[in-house]
Amino acid sequence: MRITATASPCLKSGIISVFITNLGKYNEGELIGEWLELPATSKEIEHCLMRIGIDGIHYEEYFLTDYESSIDGLSSYISEYSFLDELNELATQLAMLSPDEIDLYQGVIEIGSSASSIHDLIHLADNLDSFQQLSGINNEYDLGYYWIEESGCYDLAQLGHLSHYFDYERYGRDVCLEQGGIFHSGGYVYHTGG
Repeated sequence: MRITATASPCLKSGIISVFITNLGKYNEGELIGEWLELPATSKEIEHCLMRIGIDGIHYEEYFLTDYESSIDGLSSYISEYSFLDELNELATQLAMLSPDEIDLYQGVIEIGSSASSIHDLIHLADNLDSFQQLSGINNEYDLGYYWIEESGCYDLAQLGHLSHYFDYERYGRDVCLEQGGIFHSGGYVYHTGG
């Protein structure tokens, strides 16, 4: 098998990088492909496809033989059959997010119940306001302490000394189970509804 390929990307400017392979050449025993960083313009995509021999006449189909992302957990949603247009749309939307929003997005991906396809991930990027991230909340104790002491949900002055008997960790565990939230590197993330 003859291999013609460009080097792997370093993901500095791209959100998603895909290795696009000419399917017809692959079936003929040649691995002709190229890395493409997304988001990309339609011209960049067109030129990449032309460079690997996708001309719409002799060779029309391609597939993704490798993929990487600077967003933790995102690569697990990509497959060799993913649509390049969808991936590019996702990368374009993610490129517009702030670093805090990217951190929230990664946490929401870890929750896992919110997305099962690239289309879902695109929708998720548009609906981050349905999730809340509590930065610096790293465990059940922190979560319980936050909701009891810092959130303003409870009037602890009425309880007097009884407030010293709260089990913050146990309360945090119950809150986490009720909200379906997760702890990740950016803090605690949960779905607020909507």
